[in-house]
Amino acid sequence: MSALSLRYVALGDSSAVGVGSRSGGYVEHLFQRLRRTRQGVGLLNLGVSGATSTTVLSGQLPKASRSRPHVVTLAVGINDLWRGVEPHQFESNLDQLARGLAATGAPVVLANLPDMSLAPIARLATHFLPVQLISARIASFNEAVARVVARHGLLGVDLHGPSLQELPGSTDYFSSDGFHPSDTGYQRMAEHFWPVLLQAVELGASSARATG
Repeated sequence: MSALSLRYVALGDSSAVGVGSRSGGYVEHLFQRLRRTRQGVGLLNLGVSGATSTTVLSGQLPKASRSRPHVVTLAVGINDLWRGVEPHQFESNLDQLARGLAATGAPVVLANLPDMSLAPIARLATHFLPVQLISARIASFNEAVARVVARHGLLGVDLHGPSLQELPGSTDYFSSDGFHPSDTGYQRMAEHFWPVLLQAVELGASSARATG
């Protein structure tokens, strides 16, 4: 691991794992793009299907802290949303994650939540969670993400804004379960992460040169 020139560490849920896809999640797409642009790139994908901000904090953060990352990405919150976690608790968890990841010295990229009220699964769930309530909860979660990004000097990725354009009427963004992205969906996620990840990589390289 010490021979790597760029150690990319990813934390998150099933979207990091790539559930619903044959070619991997957005993390794998980002990793392959990094490998095509530079040598010596390694990936530690700590994402776990079903993860919440609480389980990322307890299970993934300690491993990330020990891994000496050069750049970190984090996308979490969809499972918190569906499980009724309150926005203030979600924000508290993100604050702790941000502090822990910042302590590694690596630039941290944090994504907000896409508008899952536009996902096929949301139409099936309206009998117990109205679409308007899903949208309102997502807005509250994304406000929390924005505050954490600002407080801790993280790099933010906007998945919500593009989702408003890409998801309505889309026939290929989601996998057959109507919840997890398809190959196309993960590719689109990676597209939104990519410029911010490159910015993080450059920040990390500049920091390494300054301290070296």
